[in-house]
Amino acid sequence: MVHPCTRREFLAASALGVATLATGCATAPMDSASGIIDTHTHFYDPTRPQSVPWPPKNDAVLYRPVLPEEFRKLAQPLGVTGTVVVEASAWLEDNQWVLDLAARDPLLVGLVGNIKPGRPEFAAELKRFAANPLLRGIRVGVWDKAGVDDPLVRRDLSMLADRDLALDVLTSPDRLSQIASLATALPSLRIVIDHCANVRIDGKAPPPLWLAGLRACAPHRNVFMKVSGLVEGTGRNDGSAPASGDFYRPTLDAIWESFGTNRVIFGSNWPVSSRFASYETVFRIVDEYFTAKGAVAREKYFAKNASRAYKFPGR
Repeated sequence: MVHPCTRREFLAASALGVATLATGCATAPMDSASGIIDTHTHFYDPTRPQSVPWPPKNDAVLYRPVLPEEFRKLAQPLGVTGTVVVEASAWLEDNQWVLDLAARDPLLVGLVGNIKPGRPEFAAELKRFAANPLLRGIRVGVWDKAGVDDPLVRRDLSMLADRDLALDVLTSPDRLSQIASLATALPSLRIVIDHCANVRIDGKAPPPLWLAGLRACAPHRNVFMKVSGLVEGTGRNDGSAPASGDFYRPTLDAIWESFGTNRVIFGSNWPVSSRFASYETVFRIVDEYFTAKGAVAREKYFAKNASRAYKFPGR
């Protein structure tokens, strides 16, 4: 589908429109050429004939159509003008489903696909989907028993680096050392750690194991931290996650100390985050923190670092 304007023009216009909508809001407008990029959302539709493999049918909160228009209504009033979709479905063809969705809606500025490395089919599958410039990388996770230390996985991940694509990693505090090892082995591969490595957040000092993992990853300039999953880290999936930024400050301070201005990225994990808190609450927690770091840090966190990590076309 051909749009009457480029994605860059659309995002600029959206940012200007949002600034008008947000008059009186405490959030300062972003640079109109970039806007705010939410780098972690999931879209799916269980009403399709084939349904979906995730979320399960017994999930009363998430098992429903989750599509860009709903996200737009929640996010644009806060200044969000684009999102990167992270494919949670294990079905290979659902990568194409999201790319087709993005072709119809320029709010979707990229896809982090689900293409499993370490298999003979990986090279051909990556070549197929990478032909679309909206594929910005793939994700691997704790569900992969071999992990990123596996030689066949690393062989395939080197193909991402060769194609200038990124790797998202859903990991845990005890496996952060693997990320540091991978960053050493593949220094040209941009690696994005999802959801603060799923650290438990209780308002107190973070666990020593997680802090050690952060310190191991910090020296590697090719490793980014996606500051997402904060409300999920509380474990309060009844919607009662604290809205006060002070509760999350010990965790955020540790991330800031390790990754600084240039390697922190905004992601909401919506709609999963809605189990724990509203989209606005998720946004306000990090907006309060990074606004206090200054205008440059805020713009990098909400937009520029995402562009560096995912190399958006036309941005």
